[in-house]
Amino acid sequence: MFQLDVKNRKSIYEQVIDSFKEEIVSGVLAPGEKMPSVRDLSKQLTINPNTVQKAYRELEREGYCYTVSGLGTFVAKPEQITRDDEKIGELKTELARLIQELRYQNVSPDEIRDAVDVVLTNRGEPK
Repeated sequence: MFQLDVKNRKSIYEQVIDSFKEEIVSGVLAPGEKMPSVRDLSKQLTINPNTVQKAYRELEREGYCYTVSGLGTFVAKPEQITRDDEKIGELKTELARLIQELRYQNVSPDEIRDAVDVVLTNRGEPK
């Protein structure tokens, strides 16, 4: 599981959301996999259960997970995620910034394309 950084400017609630998104997007948590219960996660991270519940509600609202009454919360399939054009715009801006930084580090456009192709085809980390 993930760790929280109390010195981070992001709230604990946002860190929980971001950590789950990272684990879901990277494939650490697979579609259909059961997420920790609110009680278990709050004990593990030593945070208030209401904070975990709020994060789970937001993840569910965004389509990253779903709750089955009496069974728990599960990771949603990618096609169930609600498209968020604002978030997509932010991610594209961040991608452009990263590409500019790579160019500044003298990484060729071909190397950048190859790295993107690796991620798109294998869902892995480029070398």
